[in-house]
Amino acid sequence: MTMVRFRLIGNRADADAVITGLHGISGIEHVEELDDLMSGMRDDSSSRDSVSDIEGRVYCIEVEATDDELADTVRGCAEVLANERDAGIEFTDEF
Repeated sequence: MTMVRFRLIGNRADADAVITGLHGISGIEHVEELDDLMSGMRDDSSSRDSVSDIEGRVYCIEVEATDDELADTVRGCAEVLANERDAGIEFTDEF
């Protein structure tokens, strides 16, 4: 099994759309959104110029694929889905 991990920067609808799209790929073992351990904590909360909480959030998502070829497909699909929604995406080895 190959694990694909990425951070999606967007809103709840963006994360849901990407997760739903990835569930549709044949051979995917699971797609899971991990809890944000830092949710609710902002070190810039006193700044008037900070970005609003409703403008974007980071969602950590794991996808388990049956092999490396399918993992490459997952990466490609996730990137396309994120770009279609104007969400940011960052692939990582671990969170």
